[in-house]
Amino acid sequence: MRRNPVTTAGPPVKGRATRQRAAVAACLQEVDEFRSAQELHDMLKHKGDSVGLTTVYRTLQSLADAGEVDVLRTAEGESVYRRCSTGDHHHHLVCRNCGKAVEVEGPAVEKWAEAIAAEHGYVNVAHTVEIFGTCADCAT
Repeated sequence: MRRNPVTTAGPPVKGRATRQRAAVAACLQEVDEFRSAQELHDMLKHKGDSVGLTTVYRTLQSLADAGEVDVLRTAEGESVYRRCSTGDHHHHLVCRNCGKAVEVEGPAVEKWAEAIAAEHGYVNVAHTVEIFGTCADCAT
């Protein structure tokens, strides 16, 4: 099956090119914080875009599978999404209060993960690390 990218202001969205998919991708371009599918759906409705919640979930999953959005699981177990600002492997420092997120590199984490994996005979290791705290704006 041939996939056509959806054109938006950001990187192309892989999958069937539809107005709804383009609207979801454009909505992600407008926010810096992690947002839930429901929050993105509400934003789209507020802007007058007719996009179903199921379409929002499917589009987010497609973008996540393509490595174009980052996905975090909140303490409540909800998945939240944010468009990647870099295609390289990275981690996140996330504010518990406002949701502000900063992408960070972690060479020490990379070495640690490889060492632990090797110690136990694992290869082709993948990992995710999210660090939660309170940002400077919320701490004051």
